[in-house]
Amino acid sequence: MAGLDTNVLVRWLVDDDAEQTERVGRCIETARHRKEALFVPLTVILELEWVLRSRYGFAKPSILSTFTALLETRELSLESEHVVERALHGYREGRADFADCLHAAACHAADQAPLLTLDAKAARLPDAQLLLD
Repeated sequence: MAGLDTNVLVRWLVDDDAEQTERVGRCIETARHRKEALFVPLTVILELEWVLRSRYGFAKPSILSTFTALLETRELSLESEHVVERALHGYREGRADFADCLHAAACHAADQAPLLTLDAKAARLPDAQLLLD
């Protein structure tokens, strides 16, 4: 199994470079044929959300549906899937940004919640708390 960088997933998802998208498609098809899964690090998930939102204008509903589809793709193995799922739930239900949801979900998974924050929106997450004096 190999790991994927953010730019590989971006090409596959937005199809804005035909040659690179074709290369990525062959890579995923090879993984499918071999019954393997390509590893997606948690840091790639974090960067992917930022790139899709800031560079390609993906709105929250598109981010949610895209990441849900990634979780369901057999040829991909997301690091700490349960953390990503919890982050998506927090992102779907609240007003915090995805990065804060991911940070809080990671703290929860490590049994190190709450995430202490100065961000009032993030502090509304179940696994976060506003840092007070």
